[in-house]
Amino acid sequence: MENWSLISLCVLLGLTTRWAVSFHSYSGAGKPPMFGDYEAQRHWQEVTYNLPVHEWYFNTTNNDLNYWGLDYPPLTAYHSLMCAYVAKLLNPEWVELHASRGYESHTHKLFMRATVLFADILIYIPAVLVYCFYFCDGSSKQKVATALCILLYPGLVLIDYGHFQYNSVSLGLALWGILGLGLGWDLFGSLAFTLALNYKQMELYHSLPFFCYLMGKCIKQGLTGRGFFLLAKIALTVLVTFALCWMPFLSDPKQSLQVLHRLFPVGRGLFEDKVANTWCSLNVLIKIKTLLSSETQLFLSFALTLLFILPSSLKVLSKPTLWHFKLALVNSSLAFFLFSFQVHEKSILLAALPVCLVINEIPLIAIWFLLTSTFSMLPLLVKDGLLLPYAVTSSAFLFLSLYLLSALERTTDEELRLGLNHKLTQHCLPKLNLIIKWKFWFSLVAMAALSFTSVWLEPPAKLPDLFPVLVSVLSFLHFLGFIIYFNLVQLIEPPRKKSQKKTN
Repeated sequence: MENWSLISLCVLLGLTTRWAVSFHSYSGAGKPPMFGDYEAQRHWQEVTYNLPVHEWYFNTTNNDLNYWGLDYPPLTAYHSLMCAYVAKLLNPEWVELHASRGYESHTHKLFMRATVLFADILIYIPAVLVYCFYFCDGSSKQKVATALCILLYPGLVLIDYGHFQYNSVSLGLALWGILGLGLGWDLFGSLAFTLALNYKQMELYHSLPFFCYLMGKCIKQGLTGRGFFLLAKIALTVLVTFALCWMPFLSDPKQSLQVLHRLFPVGRGLFEDKVANTWCSLNVLIKIKTLLSSETQLFLSFALTLLFILPSSLKVLSKPTLWHFKLALVNSSLAFFLFSFQVHEKSILLAALPVCLVINEIPLIAIWFLLTSTFSMLPLLVKDGLLLPYAVTSSAFLFLSLYLLSALERTTDEELRLGLNHKLTQHCLPKLNLIIKWKFWFSLVAMAALSFTSVWLEPPAKLPDLFPVLVSVLSFLHFLGFIIYFNLVQLIEPPRKKSQKKTN
């Protein structure tokens, strides 16, 4: 009974935080002609409800792709269609073709917020609770504390409820995929992750670790015996799931090619907005877009992404344990964010999910990363009027997670997973764990100061983008350090004996 009370309290706090943020603002309110991401989600409901499937991804008189054209896989479109049917029942004006553009009303905002909350309750929150109770060490109270910290992660809450997105659907499906593999339900895990990939193409960030984990498991069972049959069943599951999701677009090659063209708009170039990745940060010193051709930029980003993904993926291929799988997910998604083509600020959420999954094992580093990932989206949050929710949710997450997870006390070499790495540097850095704690606090002060100056100080007239650039560069330097750290932890240090049985 006590456990259920704790779980209920945990879920209630998570839902209350989400609902409070959603009432503060939403992306693009009263800002024609595009009205922001809130309008994008509403417009997709309008398009999918009123137009035949074969027009969803094509530019027509009724579907102007320059006005929030669909650019996500079919499962997102089906989700929009389901929401549209409900919207039509409640108020036909919400999805009326053309006439509903830029529609704003209190009841419609309530409806749209409810759709995000419903998806969270249905998919993401149960996955978090199952993960914490099945895969986290400690007492029931410690597991609930871990779940609460994950649910209060400010980055996802602010983007899904303030900026207005459905990231909890794709991330929740990916988490169900991780749970499936962790529980030994490989076909269920493959199905769930394939659905995630068919909801948002950015789930490619996680795809190589999933492939390597499953392939490594098949190899261990023998590719001429049980492993071969497991591989065949996984391949069939993935192919059938893809076929069902893409069925309306497979009859005509032009349809499927157009969907792919919308999903991967390479024509936009290497980057657009101020994102905390390598290309944006390097562009401050070297104008990459001017010096290199589009083909060279594409090749360079692909080569560097692959270079940084391969070591951790090969490690999980040779040693397919849950611990190495989670670290490979962190390293893969961070490599994609830092080096791949056309990265959006919100893509850091894909790295944040697997980091949430190691928050119980490496609390201080995970908390540090999650706060940095939220800070990296500051220009986007400020633009949407989410400064107050950003400050409140980040502060609450910082103090609650440090307290509930005892993060500042758990800074020994073993807790920080420094182990063998520290032996390599003990002569140069005899108190590396103390240095990490001081860097953590210095980092928080720097991010808080830059957050304050970004809002209250006017940038120089000659440098109007000074503060967004500084936010991007500071965040990039953090992420560069994190990807080195997580790679070292996975590639050099073996998991502790305590968790060895569980992670296998």
